[in-house]
Amino acid sequence: MTIWQSIILGLVQGLTEFLPISSSGHLVLIPHFLGWQFSQQETFIFDVLVQWGTLFAVIVYFWHDLVDIIGGFLRALIDRHPFATYHARMGWYLILATIPAVVLGFFLKDTVAAAFTDPRATGGFLLVTAAILVVAEVVGHRRRTLEQITWKDALWIGFAQVLALFPGVSRSGSTIAGGMTRNLNRPAAARFSFLMSVPVMLGAGTLALLDLAHMPNLSSMIPPLLAGFFTALVFGYISIRWLLVYLTRHSLYLFAVYCTILGLLALIAS
Repeated sequence: MTIWQSIILGLVQGLTEFLPISSSGHLVLIPHFLGWQFSQQETFIFDVLVQWGTLFAVIVYFWHDLVDIIGGFLRALIDRHPFATYHARMGWYLILATIPAVVLGFFLKDTVAAAFTDPRATGGFLLVTAAILVVAEVVGHRRRTLEQITWKDALWIGFAQVLALFPGVSRSGSTIAGGMTRNLNRPAAARFSFLMSVPVMLGAGTLALLDLAHMPNLSSMIPPLLAGFFTALVFGYISIRWLLVYLTRHSLYLFAVYCTILGLLALIAS
């Protein structure tokens, strides 16, 4: 992998991780469309590092929110009133929303791994993402704020996140849609989606780094990996900021159209 390939794929990861158009789907399809051939080991190492880039992006953007949530959560535990404040409850909700993907991801690991090698499956799942976004717009009443979220909402959004284990199903798209079908407004659903990405990406990234430590020839890939990491971080931050502003006035239909077009192109090309 060259530095320029790494920068392009880092840019793709940064923009598509938080926009509801599937970063995993793009990382499967872009090399396929451009004829880039990477080894499985090289692809694994790169994916781990660029995901850490987008993890840093969401931590930087939501730093004050995360500090308040973690502090409120710990203080409430010490005071033995674990659900007393909004930030304490939010901490529990983020934990609850993470559980379905962790549990079901363990059982679906082999099926998901097979899907990542199939551009046709990725194209089909992009059409699933488009359908999810349309359903959210049609069904959701969008009248509730993030302060009104409940444990039932968090669990429902957590199960929506399970769909994103498959390449082509957008994690942000499925979780934002999950929040909207529980009548959260678009910005509230997006903020919860981004916040709940932290424990998921942190856990998955940590496990992947443990595997990464045993990879041979890792040092030779450091320059392109760093280029991809920082590109994903910068453009991940930009996409978060842009989407939260966009969703205050606009629907998800534009992203549904995009996913439909890309999914059909993937099916035709493969």
